[in-house]
Amino acid sequence: MAQFKAFRPDVEVEGAVVLSVVEGMGEFRTMAEAILAQHGMRKPQAEIWYPQQPWLDSFKTISDKIGPRTLFAIGKKILEAVEWPEWINSLETGMKAIDINYHLRHRINGVPMFNPQTGELASGIGHYTFEGFTNETSAVMLCNNPYPSEFDRGIITAMGRRFKPNLEVKLDTNKPTRTKGADSCTYVIEWPL
Repeated sequence: MAQFKAFRPDVEVEGAVVLSVVEGMGEFRTMAEAILAQHGMRKPQAEIWYPQQPWLDSFKTISDKIGPRTLFAIGKKILEAVEWPEWINSLETGMKAIDINYHLRHRINGVPMFNPQTGELASGIGHYTFEGFTNETSAVMLCNNPYPSEFDRGIITAMGRRFKPNLEVKLDTNKPTRTKGADSCTYVIEWPL
């Protein structure tokens, strides 16, 4: 499934994540608020849940009006917008935590997609899959979700830089990408020794 299209119409996203759009747009905060309002999310609040599709529509508007670099900046802000598990202590655990947090911050029919008591992830919204290290200075992440490619690159970059400050993340254009209508994007994560 291509970016900007929810997998299911009944998916909701936590307001704290929606607020990352506002924070990620920095000096363009007023524009972010206007775009969210245009898609039915007036004055979003952290504790409220919002339908995912209007939020994705907001991303599409941001992409069209401002550009993909802003989506990247918003993705980087996600790490500041929500709480993360305390057990994150390495690049690998950080990358794996992205999928857990993604499921925790989305719900269907009022039920979050991650159950902290059982560790179970529910299906229906896709995944952020850490595919592992390819050598001592690189790794691969596969993202099959409805979010924009640059937004995901921002999330992966911010998490990775917690452990490797000079880390860079690139979309692998040799593989199918959501930017061209595919179901997923593959990212190459690299850092110097």
